[in-house]
Order: sequence, then C-alpha cells, then structure tokens
Amino acid sequence: MTTATTLSTATDPAARRPTLGGWLAVLSVTAGIFSIVTTEILPIGLLTPIGDDFGVSDGTAGLMMFVPGIIAAVAAPVVTLSTARIDRRVVLCALVLLLAVADFLAAAAPVYWMVLASRVLVGVIIGGFWSIAAGLAERLVRAESVARATAVIFAAVPLGSVLGVPVGTFIGDHAGWRTAFVVMGVMSVAVFVALLLVVPPLAPVRAVHPAALGSLLRHGAVRRILLITFLTVLAHFGAYTYVTPFLEDVTGIGPGAVTGLLFLYGVAGIAGNFLGGILVTSRPRAAFGSATAMMAGATLLLPVLGGSPAGAVTLLVVWGIGYGAVPVSTQVWFARAAPHAPEAAAVLFTASFQATLSLGALAGGAVVDHATPSVVMALGGTVVALATAVIVTAKRPTV
Repeated sequence: MTTATTLSTATDPAARRPTLGGWLAVLSVTAGIFSIVTTEILPIGLLTPIGDDFGVSDGTAGLMMFVPGIIAAVAAPVVTLSTARIDRRVVLCALVLLLAVADFLAAAAPVYWMVLASRVLVGVIIGGFWSIAAGLAERLVRAESVARATAVIFAAVPLGSVLGVPVGTFIGDHAGWRTAFVVMGVMSVAVFVALLLVVPPLAPVRAVHPAALGSLLRHGAVRRILLITFLTVLAHFGAYTYVTPFLEDVTGIGPGAVTGLLFLYGVAGIAGNFLGGILVTSRPRAAFGSATAMMAGATLLLPVLGGSPAGAVTLLVVWGIGYGAVPVSTQVWFARAAPHAPEAAAVLFTASFQATLSLGALAGGAVVDHATPSVVMALGGTVVALATAVIVTAKRPTV
C-alpha cells in the first residue's frame, strides 16, 4: 500500500548540515512549539480575570480552550494537505507570524467574541505547525542525533506548562491579562525571525494523501490508541482547564499562590516527560498505564484532599508527573501502530489530540457552570481511569 509520494530528496540538507546550524534550527522549531503551546493553554491561568473582564462565566471563558482545539483538529489535515508542495520553512514562518497576529488581536479585543476569533487563528496554527514540525528532526540534524533532536522538539510541550503558563499568569496578575498576550506576540515575532535565519530551505519530501489517513483508521491498533487518547485527553483538559477555579474556591488560595502551584505542576510535568520517554521505548504499556493511573488517582482524590494546600500540592505534583508522560507515550504508540505511514500518523495524532482537548474543555465548562470544580475533578478522574483499563487490556502497540 502506498501512503506517500516522494517529491524530492535532492535538496534535503540533513546529511550535509553543519552540526551547530542543525541544532540552532532544532531550537528555533522548539521555540515555535513552545510559543504555540503557551498561547494555546495560557487562558487556563487567566481564565478568571478574562471572564471577569468580559462578564462571562468560567464555563463560557473555557471556550478559549475549546475553540482552538476543535479548529486544530480540522486544520491538521487541511493545512498539511494544502501546503504539501510548499517549502516547509516558508509554511512554518507564515504560521508563527500568524500566531503573533492572533496574540495581538486577543490583547486588543474590546469584546469577548474577538478573543474567540483570535483563538480560531491559534487553532489553524496548532494544526499546521504541529503536523509539519513533528517529523523535522531527521531533516535538520545528522542521523545519529535524530532521536535527541526529536526529544528536544517535544520538550517544548511540558516547558510551555512549566515556564509559559505560570509566567503568563504572573504577568496577568501584575500587569493585566492583555499584557500577557502582548508578551506572547512579541515572542512569536522573535521566533519568526529565528526560523527565517537558521532553518534551511526544506523542499517537500513527501505528500500525504487523504487515502493514507483513511487506511490508518482500518487498523485495530490505531483505533485502540485513538480511544485511549480520547479518554485520557478528554479527562485531562476537562479537569485541568478549571484547576484555577478549583484552587481558588476549594483550596482557598490566592492568585499568587496559584501561579506557584501551576509552576510546580509544570516542573513535575517535565520530570514525567523524561521518565516516560525512558520507560516507553522498552515498556510502553507500563509507561502509559502508570501515567494514566497517576492522573486518575490525583484527580479523584483532589475533591477529598485538595481542600488543604498540602493535599493540593501533593496531588498536583502526581498529576503533573502522570500527564507529563502522556504526550511521549501517545506518540510512541501511534508510531508503532503505523510504522509504514509516519506522516499520516502525525496528522492523525494532532487532529485527534486537539479535537479531544477542545471537547474536554467544553465538557468541563458545562459541568462547572452547573455543579462545582470538585465534580469536574471527580468526573475527570473517572474517565482517565477508564483509559487506564483500556491500556492494561490492550495488546502491545504494534501492528
């Protein structure tokens, strides 16, 4: 079965690229993902002030997470297919420049619907950039460094939680939430310049056909990892999107302390990312199952023990470690389920992950508007426990 068409390999610079230049290119792509991840999840830390500014409920404010996720799910295949014959550097630069526009639009928005409009742009950027950047390491560095470069690129995800969201929340607390988006816009412009200067021309090597995406869905292993991804991501973002209201209303801590706890969560996420990366290559079921079990335990116990700062801190650390291992575990399972079609698998992974992220935020918003943040946490824990059960009973992630 043919799933990709080779366009050109003559201009592929990986084999002859200088070591320093290749790693600078990797770091610029990492910075791009960091900017995108931070912009995407920044509203989690700023949910309350943004909602208060526009007079909307926490659930309605949660649409800032729903909108980019659902748009990204559509944009992943659409952008990848429509730009399949365009230089990848040009596409990445254009998407990052669009990210700056989205950030500045959010910062200047006089009404809430304009904030949501900016989030539509963010969704397009996420879908396109992620699907392209996921497989760039092998084109930027020499063969012996590809694994390390890939790890560096994907480290931008937990770094967005560790540095981006807490720093953005800190800026929002002291200078207003609009200033946080201005800072992200300026950073996006800087990343655009870096990509333009250090990433080499990257002529398209393969074009993903729509038929390749459909063929993947016929594999039982792919459908299984899609189910696991759906349950895990739905539970996480259904709960984590509303962790700030939980910490303020249930734990009873102020905005400054919330920033510190989000930073601690992010640090735990980095640890989980590296621990998961070490374990998943040799014991994928143990890595993924342990990660989701930790998430389930933490979110189920938060309504019970999260009323005290000590309990909230402990459970957020456990949650952070668990979720930190999820992206790398999910990527490995997808790659092993579709080794014959890595580009199509990357598009499918991005689309499914982002669609479920948005549904989780929407579902959590509906619950928090009609119940309490504690109920959101309990429901999230129940759903991710189901994901753990599917992982435990699944076959090894191979086809």
